[in-house]
Amino acid sequence: MAQVLEFKLPDLGEGLTEASIVTWLVQVGDVVAVDQPVVEVETAKAMVEVPCPYGGVVTARFGEEGSELPVGSPLLTVAVGTPAEGEGDDEGSGNVLVGYGTAAAPARRRRVCRQDDVPAAAPAAPTRIAPSASPAPAPEATPRSGPVPVISPLVRKLAREHGLDLRELPGSGPDGLILRADVESAMRETVQVRAHVAETEAAAPTQAPTPTQAPAQAPAQAPAQVPTPSDTSADGIRVPLRGIRGAVADKLTRSRREIPDATCWVDADATEFMHARVAMNAAGGEKISVLALLARICTAALARYPELNSRVDLAAREVVQLDAVHLGFAAQTERGLVVPVVKDAHVRDAESLSAEFARLTDAARAGRLTPGELTGGTFTLNNYGVFGVDGSTPIINHPEAAMLGVGRIIPKPWVHQGELAVRQVVQLSLTFDHRVCDGGTAGGFLRYVADCIEQPAVLLRTL
Repeated sequence: MAQVLEFKLPDLGEGLTEASIVTWLVQVGDVVAVDQPVVEVETAKAMVEVPCPYGGVVTARFGEEGSELPVGSPLLTVAVGTPAEGEGDDEGSGNVLVGYGTAAAPARRRRVCRQDDVPAAAPAAPTRIAPSASPAPAPEATPRSGPVPVISPLVRKLAREHGLDLRELPGSGPDGLILRADVESAMRETVQVRAHVAETEAAAPTQAPTPTQAPAQAPAQAPAQVPTPSDTSADGIRVPLRGIRGAVADKLTRSRREIPDATCWVDADATEFMHARVAMNAAGGEKISVLALLARICTAALARYPELNSRVDLAAREVVQLDAVHLGFAAQTERGLVVPVVKDAHVRDAESLSAEFARLTDAARAGRLTPGELTGGTFTLNNYGVFGVDGSTPIINHPEAAMLGVGRIIPKPWVHQGELAVRQVVQLSLTFDHRVCDGGTAGGFLRYVADCIEQPAVLLRTL
């Protein structure tokens, strides 16, 4: 006799309390195997395919695509019965905490777009989908054919709540990806059209105006108010702090609340540093990025000043100096700011660091980073120079103890060998937790980094 087992949304990573359903990978009535991915969800950290620990027949699903579920709430139920239904295993793996399964199942390609992004009408609330439930009506024919290039559930929800068909919207992102800005632009156009119609109907005169009457205001001059998912009042646009934006807000707030940070900075002549990179890449082999060379310098500096590769244990009132350097780096993506982590950066050479930075950056932009690739950092390198700015006071990535910020490298007047010259100059800033060290240690770390940039041979002498 079949036994119906309930599978709850597991904990998908550090501090995550909820996830948004992006795509259901199974239907009610489908036969699933142990550790088969059944749903794709988006957390504040990554897109994750969640495997089911049971083998059997799906009897119910909980939650519509685009809705949010708290961790621990029912996700689906599975009727576990005969070996044929469960493919020979009805006990389950019992290990799905990270959302990736435990069996050596064939790799799946992550689905990033669907053909049914905008249903005919948004449901009032997520409901349990029983086997007898009637299927949703098929969407009407639209100009776009094939899958709709949308990743973010927020974009789908925004379009659905304002009656926009994503298949009619052009995407401004990579490969035509539809972004939130595209939906908001369409929303503004819709409001302008409605305002124009309303103005025209209200201003339609029953007789010709006299010469003393003021002409009606042109529709184009009427202020168009942009509706938002949560507020369409005159207060302005309200953006919910959810998903990755919410996670960043929580982490930065906690950092400011708990960490007594201080910042020091210094300008450095990066001319020889840039020459060294050109020479290294001219020698052949894999190209080495500026970020990889900066990371190599950081790991060497942390070996000399291990206080900055640590964290504070408040319960024990101890500073824990860490042996391994797991180097985080800030990456801006369409989903927001994320900090992928290069594990064991201290044992990698410049080529290995460059390759890992490139891999993680590509995964971040595609939304394919796993929770494990976004957690566990011990020190962060923030290259905000790519945004065309010179300096910053970085906020520490809690619970780390320090972050090095690097501005743009640009030609500036500089005194070189006693004479004024035009050199490639960069500003470095270090924000550190004053509980783990004093200013002398932080200054020594930053000065060592600057010396290695100004004279790359310094790094070779100290390895």
